[in-house]
Amino acid sequence: MMSGRVILDNIAIVLQQPRYPENIGAAARAIRNMGIRQLVVVNPRDFDIPRVLKMATHSATDVVDAISLHDDLKHALSPYHYVVGTTARLGGQRQVFKSPSVLAQNLIPISQENQVAIVFGPEDRGLSNEDIRYCHALVNIPTAEFSSLNLAQAVMVMCYEMFNATQEAGKKFVPRLASRHELDGMYEQLREILVRISYINPENPDYWMNSLRHFFTRLQLRAKEVSMIRGICRQVNWYGEKRFQDGRNTEKPAPEPVEGEGEKDD
Repeated sequence: MMSGRVILDNIAIVLQQPRYPENIGAAARAIRNMGIRQLVVVNPRDFDIPRVLKMATHSATDVVDAISLHDDLKHALSPYHYVVGTTARLGGQRQVFKSPSVLAQNLIPISQENQVAIVFGPEDRGLSNEDIRYCHALVNIPTAEFSSLNLAQAVMVMCYEMFNATQEAGKKFVPRLASRHELDGMYEQLREILVRISYINPENPDYWMNSLRHFFTRLQLRAKEVSMIRGICRQVNWYGEKRFQDGRNTEKPAPEPVEGEGEKDD
């Protein structure tokens, strides 16, 4: 029977390019207080462990010791099936459609069989447009007038809502979704084939791919479905190359005249 709670063991907090080790330590303490153990740190500006541990305190030492450190966000998110980005900015490409509490309720069924990453951007500028392309959903933490939260405060708000998500989710079933690695491979293959058949502008393919990303994100693709889409791409590519070769083979050159042939003198 499906649990009525978010499975916290399947939740990871991801800090993208944090600037200060004290914020890493405070975030580690916050997630430990809320029962989450996975902390991922991506390309930190300063990863001074003594300063991290000072803010984490003794209670979160185990979280700090188990930090997963990565050089880039794409690699860090590759094993996760569902990625949520946090943002203070609204509008444009940032289609924010969940509050922290609503998101937490949605994660109850998703977290049963899927690894979930909650991503926080750098303290000074937040997640970039490139970063949010890896996200299935974006969430904004509502504030009164001053919208900027300290990184550890934002982490605590999100973790509290997940910890507090205790309502039963009924019989709603969410299968194992495609991982970020599987989705990225599909998007790269789609972009290549769509450029090749002149469906999208090769000068700015990422702009045209955004609509497809949003479409597939709403569908919450499974690994089998990603494999099927990639198979279609391979078949389109094979058929295009075959038609091209068939066309070349049917264009036979005009026969050259054979020396000595022609009208003969009487």
